[in-house]
Amino acid sequence: MAHDVAVIGAGPNGLAAALTMARAGLSVRLLERNDTVGGAARTRELGYLGAIHDLGSAVHPMALLSPFFAEIGLRDRVDFVVPEISFAHPFPDGRAGIAWRDLERTVQALGADGNGYRRILGPVVERMAATSDLLLHPLLRLPRQLGALTVFGLRAAQLMVPGLGTGELAAAMIAGCGAHTPGGGRGPAATGAGLFLAAAAHSGGWPIPIGGSQAISDALAGMFVEAGGSIELDTEVTDLAQIPEKTVLFDTSPEALASIAERVLPQKYKNILTGTRRAPGSCLIHYVLHAPVPWRNPELADAGTIHLGGTAAQIGREERRVRTDVSSAPYAIVSQPSRFDARRAPEGKHVLWAYCHVPNGNPADLTAVMDRQLEAVAPGFTDTIEYSQAVTAPGLASQNPNLVGGDLSGGATDMRGMLVRPTLSTDPWRTPAKGIYLASSSTPPGPSVHGMSGHLAALSALDHEFGIHR
Repeated sequence: MAHDVAVIGAGPNGLAAALTMARAGLSVRLLERNDTVGGAARTRELGYLGAIHDLGSAVHPMALLSPFFAEIGLRDRVDFVVPEISFAHPFPDGRAGIAWRDLERTVQALGADGNGYRRILGPVVERMAATSDLLLHPLLRLPRQLGALTVFGLRAAQLMVPGLGTGELAAAMIAGCGAHTPGGGRGPAATGAGLFLAAAAHSGGWPIPIGGSQAISDALAGMFVEAGGSIELDTEVTDLAQIPEKTVLFDTSPEALASIAERVLPQKYKNILTGTRRAPGSCLIHYVLHAPVPWRNPELADAGTIHLGGTAAQIGREERRVRTDVSSAPYAIVSQPSRFDARRAPEGKHVLWAYCHVPNGNPADLTAVMDRQLEAVAPGFTDTIEYSQAVTAPGLASQNPNLVGGDLSGGATDMRGMLVRPTLSTDPWRTPAKGIYLASSSTPPGPSVHGMSGHLAALSALDHEFGIHR
């Protein structure tokens, strides 16, 4: 018996889409190829008994800023630890930029760099609610608060001028946030994303879910089932003929949508999907340590996230390099979640999550490079390693086919990539085929765990397919 709606893919966006449809009173089934829900927001034991690792995302600033997550009360279902230090940016000489949740404490700690840091971030932090509403919706809509847009745009434009208004340490801190968007771009999309992420560090903070990213996915799945939905795991969809439902939402890559729905999509639109521009891939290293990381600067032990990579100029150079070549000194993102959630590792042990960017699809195993990057700011780090497992860019794609070539961003994240996602449209989730919608991070507002891409796709489907306006 067919349901009203089928959702293919149970990542955060597929879960959000399914939950939105179910709460509108429709019968919905959710199909997932893996044996657990979550997509890139999954957590599981890998090769070391009792050590629990995040397979993709680990720290979730957007979870506290997402309008959809606020609407459904996610924080009532998931316990988050919000570290007092959102992120830190160490230099090998022992200096470190410490991004406390308290902006003024951060400014004071930065000394001579502090005023420039405050000048850039302060006005955005003050308008964070309006800025979140702006950026976690499609860019092609009339913003509700033009003041927030103006302030954000001016600060993002300022950051596009290298070194303007900040000292070396503050500039590196902001560049480290910007490099979460891979490829080393200096356009408005990359600088805007970095500005938003840095500002989030001083408003809601950068939370770590107790139990790992899986806790978010499981909470969404639980709410969906409570709303009457059904989940079918270990169910891979390769052809739309497998799906009797007339309305189908795809939390998949654009390329997968083109393949699965090939017989109903116009050729021109399929060409758009298969021509998706891809961001660099990633190489992720999972560590188990027999002692905490011996940071040269002990304050780093209290940071939820650490950025490695040196100065802003060095980060930009190496991120541009990874568009086509493997870096020998890459920018890296590191988190030690067991510092905040002891259940993530056996007693006396710690898990460490670290990744850096590589050319899309490149199979390089950068364990030795990551060891060296960490050793430079934490002398003796390599002596603490008890176990490590690398997941290369192709390995990420094998775990989750949405991560094409190891691309964690759902496609290029320059200005063109954020506007044309996958098409330039005020309703980019709706395809030319009746009842077929794309609901993944390859649609606005793009990457991160916020559920908004799936939620907005569901709202479009509710409107066009069922006449339900929300």
